[in-house]
Amino acid sequence: MAMRTTRRNGRDMVKKRGDDRNGGDGGRTTYGAEDIQVLEGLEAVRRRPGMYIGTTDLRGLHHLVREVLDNSIDEAMNGVCDRIDVVIHRDDRITVKDNGRGIPVEKQKQTGKSALEVVHTILHAGGKFGGRGYKVSGGLHGVGVSVVNALSSHLRVEVHRDGKVHMQEYQRGKPLGPVRAMARNEEQPPSLAWKPARRLTGTITTFTPDTQVFPVIEWDAAVISQWLRETAYLNKGLWLSLTDERNGTSESFYFDGGVVSFVRHLNKAHQILHKPVYVERSFPENDTIVEVAFQYNDSFAERTYTFANNINTMDGGAHLTGFRTALTRTLNFHARKIGALREADPNLTSEDVREGLTAIVSVKIKEPQFEGQTKTRLGNAEVQGQVATAVNDALGQYLDENPTDARRIIEKCLTAFRAREAARKARDLVQRKGALDGFSLPGKLADCQERDPERSELFIVEGDSAGGSAKQGRDRRFQAILPLKGKILNVEKARADKILGNEEIRALITAVGTGIGDHFDMKKLRYGKTILLADADVDGSHIRTLLLTLLYRHFRPLIEEGRVYIGLPPLFRIQLGKEVRWAYSDAERDRFVKDLKSQARAKREDRKAKKQTEPAVPTNSDEGTDDGKGGRDPSIARYKGLGEMNADQLWDTTLNPETRTLKRVELADAEQADFVFDELMGSEVEGRKKWIMANARKAALDI
Repeated sequence: MAMRTTRRNGRDMVKKRGDDRNGGDGGRTTYGAEDIQVLEGLEAVRRRPGMYIGTTDLRGLHHLVREVLDNSIDEAMNGVCDRIDVVIHRDDRITVKDNGRGIPVEKQKQTGKSALEVVHTILHAGGKFGGRGYKVSGGLHGVGVSVVNALSSHLRVEVHRDGKVHMQEYQRGKPLGPVRAMARNEEQPPSLAWKPARRLTGTITTFTPDTQVFPVIEWDAAVISQWLRETAYLNKGLWLSLTDERNGTSESFYFDGGVVSFVRHLNKAHQILHKPVYVERSFPENDTIVEVAFQYNDSFAERTYTFANNINTMDGGAHLTGFRTALTRTLNFHARKIGALREADPNLTSEDVREGLTAIVSVKIKEPQFEGQTKTRLGNAEVQGQVATAVNDALGQYLDENPTDARRIIEKCLTAFRAREAARKARDLVQRKGALDGFSLPGKLADCQERDPERSELFIVEGDSAGGSAKQGRDRRFQAILPLKGKILNVEKARADKILGNEEIRALITAVGTGIGDHFDMKKLRYGKTILLADADVDGSHIRTLLLTLLYRHFRPLIEEGRVYIGLPPLFRIQLGKEVRWAYSDAERDRFVKDLKSQARAKREDRKAKKQTEPAVPTNSDEGTDDGKGGRDPSIARYKGLGEMNADQLWDTTLNPETRTLKRVELADAEQADFVFDELMGSEVEGRKKWIMANARKAALDI
């Protein structure tokens, strides 16, 4: 989970423009064939980069690396590559090199050009359409490396193949010359030195993102490192490395255990109930390979990640449905077989058998059918039955051969069943009292007048004192205030029945209006923005973390849609004379102090130059103090609590959409977010202790 700082207007402002049909903007009133444009080559990519990489911010920038990396991973999935290296250079360049087969360099019949040039300069060109070049592939559209080429100011590709080395360079997608064979004594970029020269094959791609496209070029090694780690888990026996020349660091990833190692990694912050269940099975009829590993732990949250051809299918699909169906069916069958469920007892539900489950479901398919360009949901219907068959057979055998583990798993599911029933009764009781139906809002909520969710916002404020100031200072037309008393329950350690029994959480659920967990309904959302306001101290940070844990575990769609924000109250109030500024960091405070003193000196010099009599300087300490040099130092007030501000100050600094600073909470990596919440908020003390010791020096403490 990531946070992005942004200054945003609370309400959208729409400027009316002249209607072109009436000549409102002085534009033409006709529309003819001369208005139709045909974009040649890669020009469409440069004109509309968002269509191909999503955005041109840091996410889009890193997407370039992923596109080049995916080509190397495709080689690994087809068994012709066992090593991939990524290098971040000091000058913003990125190099990706693999020991695969190397891109073909001979002439391609349709174009008469080298195949190497074709795949780099023509969209929808590649070896993944006919099925002969790649049995399994993640890149299906043939636009990856050509898009990277189009959006790079410079790209160089070097191919080692058939005992020769070929090279071509491009500038903003256009070749600087033909593909040429390189002499062995020519200066070359980092070569495939780790492979014997007589068998040396592979591809080396080095590119520099174009500053005309990307306003900021700043590589985040942690993002790339996470991709490589995930890839290593999903492809056992594949070696991946990342070298960052900017700080001289490097790391490598290699896992013989594959997805089993992945599950163990995800569960290392928990007490596990049994050894991982693992199955790998091939289905020759359509060249599908199913690989699944799962394990139960002592937590209450489910963490199931699905992949198709190494692509993280965040929205699930056929493989996820098949896995859950087999899991529920097999556990119910075994529970009745051993007498844990009697004949009159209802079956365990899918929700019951997923509590505390950590699972990786990976399929490799010859012709995957993704729903949408984003590739976040797999649509191959046949995969559902194949995954279900593989899991049903493997889990059934495991439960028979490991009766002690089987009993632990069944008991975990039965406990979840009993808790679910208790939660249902608690929810029914709350609904009967009108607390979740949206008509009986909590008394502490100061609602707004606006009824359109997209034009309203909810502030969740720490403490009654700050809540009182916020209620007085807000714009009641579109801002609602919900003060919370103390620290809410840590939901990472609680089941739904206990969560619904917590008064503060129940008030928050009611105010948001959507319900929680499996009962979440975005259509019932009452506020377009949910903004967390807490003090700028250790307790405030803890409260924010508890709220984020609640929102991530039970209101996750709000985060996924970018509707959760953290309000940043200022740390300092700096005043000199009538000039007041608010600083959000020590560095900003020092800069404002310097600016105010400089302005004051300039004013004094100006008055002297005009021979005007300088009026007496007020002695009010809020307006500065004597600096001993005939001038004044700004007065500095440190704010640690929201309650220290009056209503006007809170509006000016934290509530006013024109002047406030918000951090939007974004879910950049679900797996990493799960791991962090597990480690920091879970029940395993040892993992949290190690994390604190490892990161203690990074803490900015105000003691």
